[in-house]
Amino acid sequence: MQEKQNDIALVWFRNDLRVQDNTVLNNAIRNHQSVIACYCFDPKHYQISEYGFKKTEKFRAKFLIETIHDLKHNLKACNIELLVAHESPETFIKLLVERFNIQSMYMQKEWTSEEVETSNNVRISLPSEINIHEYYDQFLYHPKDINMSLSEIPQIFTNFRKKVEKYSEVRPPVVNHSTEKTVDLTNNTKIPTLEDLGFETFETYPNSAFPFTGGETNALNRLNNYFFETKTLGIYKKTRNGLAGTGFSSKFSSWLANGSISSRTIYNKIKEFENKHFKNESTYWLIFELIWRDYFKYISLKHQNNIFKVGGILKKDYDWKTDDHEIRKWIDGKTRSSFVNANMIEIKKTGWMSNRGRQNVASFFAKDMLLDWRIGAAYFEAMLIDYDVHSNYGNWMYVAGVGNDPRDRKFNVDLQAARYDANGNFQKLWLQETLF
Repeated sequence: MQEKQNDIALVWFRNDLRVQDNTVLNNAIRNHQSVIACYCFDPKHYQISEYGFKKTEKFRAKFLIETIHDLKHNLKACNIELLVAHESPETFIKLLVERFNIQSMYMQKEWTSEEVETSNNVRISLPSEINIHEYYDQFLYHPKDINMSLSEIPQIFTNFRKKVEKYSEVRPPVVNHSTEKTVDLTNNTKIPTLEDLGFETFETYPNSAFPFTGGETNALNRLNNYFFETKTLGIYKKTRNGLAGTGFSSKFSSWLANGSISSRTIYNKIKEFENKHFKNESTYWLIFELIWRDYFKYISLKHQNNIFKVGGILKKDYDWKTDDHEIRKWIDGKTRSSFVNANMIEIKKTGWMSNRGRQNVASFFAKDMLLDWRIGAAYFEAMLIDYDVHSNYGNWMYVAGVGNDPRDRKFNVDLQAARYDANGNFQKLWLQETLF
């Protein structure tokens, strides 16, 4: 353990919006007497992308605002003030560094292009003597623990999974403590509203399968309910392909995506559940899905910007179309497939779609409509509450045939509808909705 320093450390929160099991926050507290924290609602995240969609739509914006309110409350209990701004990180962090004479800044390490550009802009804006501490903290299996180099990351998930399960260990969650000394400051910063970010206030749609609120507190409540109060974890594998309702899957993805909960915490609680209650195929399968999440992070680490290119990581040269009329039909739920349409109306109304739905609508977009998969991925980026850059682009490459699927499959949406919505209840639920 390092000797405590007298200066104030700054923690820059990004997609690690939690207090529990937060390596970045823990190290700042451990190494400094006083800590302040900041979060920036970066205006770039609410602008129109090259594909014609906002980078962040109202659903994820609402969830994020809720998350920051909860983070501020939880940090306060640790004697840490969260300063919030609706401006670029390079502008706001520079002001904080000057105001509080910051010598050390702590942050989560990112590696995808837009996040790296933001990190670099912040570095450039700060004096060269500032100590910047970055930590990988998004993984189930830490990069130092997987016993392979990035170049050795397998092209097939099963090979990756078998290696990490056999040769790697999941690190235990870190335990945070309160800081010794609260910084005496008047925090006049305000968390923006939806209107501040350019949206109208709205209520969660009544039929939404994800009616949950953002923030670490709600993530931990959902975990406790899903695991210990209802023991629904024990039937996860049987129900995970469900389409309607809150109970068919864990629903952890939205909190995982912005770091309100860590995959290590979920893994640790699965093990606790197995020790207290029972261990079965379902308890393992949630770990299996967490490994998939890790895998797409490692794929993006290995292949960098190729995950955003039309040829994907396989550099395949398909003849993709960019027909605006066809794209709009897909978005509005007006394709030939009622199953695809129901899922597309759901995401338009709620910012949520089941995993089964996502695979089908993405496959239909790329393999049936032959449209540029990156446009579909950009729409998901805008709309999904649980958007995660690595999983989103990893999954879209996978179904488009330019990623990690060795079989290059095409989903038969009619057969899928017959299998997963045999009585048509999901389609009836959403197709009766009137689109405005």
